[in-house]
Amino acid sequence: MSSEGEGGFHGADVSLITSGSRRAMLRTKDDVRIEAFCEPFPASVTDTAVVVAHGFTGSAHRPAVRRAARAFAERGAAVVVTFSFRGHGGSGGRSTVGDREVLDLSAVVGWARGLGHARVATVGFSMGGSVVLRHAALDRTPEGRADRVAAVSAPARWYYRGTAPMRRLHWVVTRPAGRVVGRYGLRTRIDSRPWDPEPLSPVAAVPLIAPTPLLVVHGDRDPYFPLDHPRALAGAGDAELWLEHGMGHAENAADAGLLARLGDWLTRA
Repeated sequence: MSSEGEGGFHGADVSLITSGSRRAMLRTKDDVRIEAFCEPFPASVTDTAVVVAHGFTGSAHRPAVRRAARAFAERGAAVVVTFSFRGHGGSGGRSTVGDREVLDLSAVVGWARGLGHARVATVGFSMGGSVVLRHAALDRTPEGRADRVAAVSAPARWYYRGTAPMRRLHWVVTRPAGRVVGRYGLRTRIDSRPWDPEPLSPVAAVPLIAPTPLLVVHGDRDPYFPLDHPRALAGAGDAELWLEHGMGHAENAADAGLLARLGDWLTRA
């Protein structure tokens, strides 16, 4: 999973947007096509666009992502933008499991800002949580930056194998047979190349995010990442930490109450 220099980002190429459609095909700095969907909510009392970043093997079409989008709209988002990371859903390319996905998010945030919204908040789940953290640290351009950032069920560090689900995930990502399972069983196309160089870790990104408001959310029954991960993230910088009793992992485990509170936080002025 090769990684080029992370100092600069290009905005989205919106020339592929169909007139009058809420669907867009955006183009990243490294020329990967990303599908994105904008859902406007004219009755909103805010001018905040909320961008939702899904977890590994997810997509903009998954029911849990759609449910989160609806919840954020009900809490005041002017628009909710969902998209599929590279290698997922209708997007092109191959997944680099959190590395070059920062470029995907940068393109989507730039598109949301280009629609005329004064504020853009990002919220990511699991892999998407690691991406919103790294994006907030690395893309400080006027068009690409985020105004509020929430990471849900995100890892603090790379290569964690301390739980059975993460050992299975590493097999899917690193082994040829695993990537076949990923492609045909999980509908996720995975890059076979190792990271070179290793990307900035989520916990190393956190100190670079301030003064942007940052929220870290994690369930105390998360089967993938134990509680030392959110505590390390929150302790690395100026972050608010919510430890959710009884919650499992990522968007599938986020109940209506949590999504409502998240929506309130994301749209807060």
